[in-house]
Amino acid sequence: MHFELNYQQTWLHLLHPVLKFMILLVLFIAILFIHNPNVLLYMLIGFGFIYIAATGHSLKLISILSIPFLIIFVSSATSMMFFGDGHTTWYQFGLIHITEESFYRGLHLGFRGILFGLLGLLFALTTRPVLLFYSSMQSLRLKPKYAYAFMAAINLLPIMVSEFQNLRNALKVRGVTYNRGVKGFYQRIQRFSIPLLAQSIRRAHRTAIAMEAKQFSNERTYYYQVSYSRKDLYFIVLITAITAFSFWLSTLYPIFPIDNVRLN
Repeated sequence: MHFELNYQQTWLHLLHPVLKFMILLVLFIAILFIHNPNVLLYMLIGFGFIYIAATGHSLKLISILSIPFLIIFVSSATSMMFFGDGHTTWYQFGLIHITEESFYRGLHLGFRGILFGLLGLLFALTTRPVLLFYSSMQSLRLKPKYAYAFMAAINLLPIMVSEFQNLRNALKVRGVTYNRGVKGFYQRIQRFSIPLLAQSIRRAHRTAIAMEAKQFSNERTYYYQVSYSRKDLYFIVLITAITAFSFWLSTLYPIFPIDNVRLN
């Protein structure tokens, strides 16, 4: 059983995977030290446009993948708004205490969370795992036995899902029933976990023997040669431009009347 997504290849798919990962990692760390919600909002608009227009995936898939992060945005923002600290009270009822400071701090937290999710999806939807591990071996000197082990594990996941479905169908054909509640959940764990775990151990053992027999622990040649190109430079310039313009626009056209959500 294999899962494949139909997409149109864009220039983001042609970037060097390790370089793209390092740039986004630096951007992740930089966002942690940005306390201006205006900056995060403009960054969200800029990277959101790239996410929609340049990932090469359908708008339906992009929308479905964005739903969990929208839920995280709403939950994290509202929890900070309702129960945060502040001096200028807007509304108070029981435990709920909405202040001006907690409102903007909640928006800031929500923007940061959805921006993290958007950048993560941007990397995941435009990066092939095989090329990521090949580029890690070539650029970061990752040992082949670790890289190929990760690739083998990724390829085993669809097989495990297929085996789970086959086992579930076999139990249905045999008329196996379960009790309700916690006892039924425990029965399902017993009937599914042991066979799946035993098959996974045997498959992992065979894979390890095959990799050792083919000397995956030694220096090897590579089927894919991952190199740098001008598109990597364009990506660096684009990321820098979006970040710089976000700071500039937040100063020139601030959406929210606050530039630092930290408590004084």
